[in-house]
Amino acid sequence: MRAVVAVLLCVTAVHAALWGVFRQEQQAPDFRGILPSLSYAPFEPGHIVADVVADSEKVRADLKKLSTLTRAVRLYSSTEGNELVPPIAAEFGLKVTVGAWINKDVERNEREIEAAVNLARHNSDVIGVVVGNETIYRGEQKIEGLIDLIKKVKKSVNIPVTTGEIWNIWRDNPELASSVDFIAAHVLPYWENFTDKQAVDQAVDRYELLRNQFPGKRIVIAEFGWPSAGYNLRNADPGPFEQAVVLRNFVARADAIGMEYNIVEAIDQPWKFFEGGVGPYWGILNAEREPKFTWTGPVVNANYWKLAIIAVLVGILMSLPILRLEGATAMQALLLSAAANGVGAWVATVFAYWAGHYFVFGSAFALILGLILLVPLVLIAMARIEEIAAIALGRGARRLIVKGMPVVPATIGEAVAFPKVSIHVPAYFEPPDMLKQTLDAVSRLDYPNFECVVIINNTPDPEFWQPIQDHCRVLGERFKFINAEKVEGFKAGALRIAMARTAVDAEIIGIIDADYVVQPDWLKDLVPVFADPRVGLVQAPQDHRDGDRSLMHYIMNGEYAGFFDIGMVQRNEANAIIVHGTMCLIRRTAMDMAGGWAGDTICEDTDLGLGIIEHGWLTHYTNHRYGHGLLPDTYEAFKKQRHRWAYGGFQIVKKHWRRFLPGASRLSPDQRREFALGWLNWLGAESLGVVVAILNLIWVPIVAFADIAIPDKILTLPIIASFAVSLLHFVVLYRLRVPVKIGQMLGAMVAAMSVQWTVSRAVANGLITDHLAFARTSKGGFSLVSVEFQAFWEAVIGVLLLAGAAVLVITNNDKQVREIYVFAAVLVLESLPFLSAVAIAILENSRINEFSFWRNTGVRTAELIGLRPVAMPTVASASPPVPSEIHREAN
Repeated sequence: MRAVVAVLLCVTAVHAALWGVFRQEQQAPDFRGILPSLSYAPFEPGHIVADVVADSEKVRADLKKLSTLTRAVRLYSSTEGNELVPPIAAEFGLKVTVGAWINKDVERNEREIEAAVNLARHNSDVIGVVVGNETIYRGEQKIEGLIDLIKKVKKSVNIPVTTGEIWNIWRDNPELASSVDFIAAHVLPYWENFTDKQAVDQAVDRYELLRNQFPGKRIVIAEFGWPSAGYNLRNADPGPFEQAVVLRNFVARADAIGMEYNIVEAIDQPWKFFEGGVGPYWGILNAEREPKFTWTGPVVNANYWKLAIIAVLVGILMSLPILRLEGATAMQALLLSAAANGVGAWVATVFAYWAGHYFVFGSAFALILGLILLVPLVLIAMARIEEIAAIALGRGARRLIVKGMPVVPATIGEAVAFPKVSIHVPAYFEPPDMLKQTLDAVSRLDYPNFECVVIINNTPDPEFWQPIQDHCRVLGERFKFINAEKVEGFKAGALRIAMARTAVDAEIIGIIDADYVVQPDWLKDLVPVFADPRVGLVQAPQDHRDGDRSLMHYIMNGEYAGFFDIGMVQRNEANAIIVHGTMCLIRRTAMDMAGGWAGDTICEDTDLGLGIIEHGWLTHYTNHRYGHGLLPDTYEAFKKQRHRWAYGGFQIVKKHWRRFLPGASRLSPDQRREFALGWLNWLGAESLGVVVAILNLIWVPIVAFADIAIPDKILTLPIIASFAVSLLHFVVLYRLRVPVKIGQMLGAMVAAMSVQWTVSRAVANGLITDHLAFARTSKGGFSLVSVEFQAFWEAVIGVLLLAGAAVLVITNNDKQVREIYVFAAVLVLESLPFLSAVAIAILENSRINEFSFWRNTGVRTAELIGLRPVAMPTVASASPPVPSEIHREAN
């Protein structure tokens, strides 16, 4: 524990030190004077002026504040509240350049001109009139029409009149320059893709260009600025540091050469969301009228240390659970604490983004929804990192039952040397030959005291049950045969009937599926575990003997193995295994205490197992293969089985969640945590993946065509990081725990991803329905591949995600916004689970699914390059005389 505490303190110290190391501090020329002019708009955030009295007080407060920063303000309109500015500005000694907003609306243009002229005539502090703002650039007036409007205003006032245009409009239209009293040029390096380091040089260069082209003409840089937030535009990066340094450098250069200028703008305008991500962030004051930077001294982030404290405190808070880990190693604590502090840094970034940005309803809703979805995603990623740390850096499994470990003789009740075991084999329309193999294997069990109850339910066709009845007679009196029709409660109903026919002296109930061939030492090895009277259940893993049927079955088998060699082993350490309805042994007393087989879920096995754990019984797990079954025949059957498991799992969540409340059951905190995180990691992760993918699809046109980008640091990058954690989790744990080759591991990864849509549909079904019919998994090679394509909706969503990524990249070629490229990458990553399903569905019906294709290809390739053909291994027999050997071949 001391070592773990030392590691946590060390990581926390390093985290805090990193904040100190990466603290930005930039130098820029000091400015202690008064700015000559600032752009000002008296609009409310909604761009609506409804209450003149209230608005006038707002304008008065604004201008009082601005009078300490500037000598003049520039307006862009003379209506909608702008008419209040000149008389109030006079109260504070501010000069005003009024504007007349000009567009294609003739009537509005007339109103604007009339209002501007009236303001100029009746307010002595008005020093100029700007007729139109970038009107030529926007294509809303021709040069000749704008000149006529300028002349009209000049005839009506005796102060300088001009128009505001981008510098190149003045350069290319000298006749416009001839019609104004001075040139009001806009130089905005951000919009021209210049870096913040080039911005001032570019502005001075354009100023000198206009001076040389129009000698003797008064030149005013009527707009210069840099945004403090938003997205990059090619090489132009907005930001608070960039804004401060650019403006301070510009003011110093401008004053040195005697340039007249106006800074755009005085106050951030949150309503300018239509100007892209940077629209609201051009002010030197934020929307709360607070300075965004200082004009003297080093440029620093005033809130930096607040964010550092948030990051470190969240890191400490998320590291505290490490102290509860029993037997944690220093390296394990190091990885977990580093991940926790990484989450802390992300949380601080979220706070910084939230505090430094403005949100309209749509963007606020999207951000809040995104964060709500990311919280469980982060928890899932942390759980996976914890599992990596435990397996790769921890002390190893300590509760796992290992083949050959010394055990005490099993005695239950009055010192019975070999407690009686009743093995139950439920069957529903199962192929008789397959079921006979299962029963033959049971008959060979190296255990003297057992019975076998075979219960065939809802199978009226005698071709399925008659051969089994006859076979049970041949196997002897140990084998009881039941043919039950009209059984309710699916498999649970059949098992309840089997319990009614179970021998009264049977203390242990064994459950195996109809396709499972057990090894002779199954009971001999595992029954002794019940010598501990606290043990209620012992579970052995599932495995399969037909993984060599095809490439698809090969990767399916690898995918199943991961759960039994990784997740189950780790959950066993907390006495929180998931019980599955085959290869399990249950103490009869524990089963009775938990209420027996319940028919209100379609995963009665997991339901019963959780009930046993809730009553305080110990469970144990071994990852040694004591039995081998059959894989689903088809990809359709594989998906149906996964849908049943997920739907049943969701039913169990709804049924048992109250038992997870404090004091509601004998579940320990670790057990509650394992089950909660397990459900979140499986049901939640798959469902979240689909929900996020669909929401991102909806967001694509907004990003592509409305210039609203996704904030990469808080929304998109965490998704990429979560995917990277999941990939690392899969690869590392498979290499450490699952005895499969790399090719099978990669195939297992594809198979695992391919059921994301299936699991999410099951969760959706669970939300809107209470009961779905039990769907039998087709096994034994008797099911034909469906003529329907088994990944239609996955193909639709996967293609849409790729198309969305392509649209983003194409529409972003001119802007080259990094956030949009990151968003496109996220869409590609999100498409992988859907495309995995498509790949397996295509594989199933292709020649490359057959191992014979690869053998023949290998032989032909060897002959082609002149090598001696090598005999390829033959397909293993489907008969299971030695299951352990078949298992090794399959792996």
